[in-house]
Amino acid sequence: MDHDATKGRPVSAAELFDGLGIEYERAFVRLPAQLAAIEWLTARLGAGARVLDVGSGTGRPVADLLVRAGCEVTGIDVSGEMVALAGAQVPGARFEQCDVRAFDAPEGHFDAVCAFFPLMMMSRAEAAAALKRMAGWLAPGGFLVTATVPADVEDVEIVWMERTVRVSSFSVEEYLRLQREDCGLDVLHHELSVFDPDDDRAAPEDHLFTYARRPAPTGTPEV
Repeated sequence: MDHDATKGRPVSAAELFDGLGIEYERAFVRLPAQLAAIEWLTARLGAGARVLDVGSGTGRPVADLLVRAGCEVTGIDVSGEMVALAGAQVPGARFEQCDVRAFDAPEGHFDAVCAFFPLMMMSRAEAAAALKRMAGWLAPGGFLVTATVPADVEDVEIVWMERTVRVSSFSVEEYLRLQREDCGLDVLHHELSVFDPDDDRAAPEDHLFTYARRPAPTGTPEV
């Protein structure tokens, strides 16, 4: 997409990531907390585990690492450019151009869902509903591993990577409450960190990573 054509007006998530393409991977692929989250998750999944990667981007690093760990990976992204890149870079996974708000999966279908930063260009109500839907796609004992930029904001206009976007987010406390109370998950771990992207157009960001689990049947060991 021609960046000049969108300059100055807020762009949609699809427009944003169609325009960034591989530049996004170069800026964020070496995010230590994300790599640690995937390492934590793959240590708890068996071979053939079904994993959904929401906002799968270029496929790297998340889908790629999951495939290498023996998982059966489905990635969804609103950006056609990202889906094309992911399909070329991670042929062992299946990618689909789809918004998480429109994606459909059976109750309890996935052993894990990853959602690294896909909800911020939605309203708070839409993001909360998306979290609840993702929790419902987990099998009992399945894991939801997420990341967001925590902030008590709703529909705020910002400039990010030289693009104007409108974003919403939650405070740390509210994001954790949504997972525990609205989604019925056990939050096993949460961690705040600061990441400086490898791109001069992006400022350092506060990140909140969470590891949560859908309650397992009685007698299943905790992890």
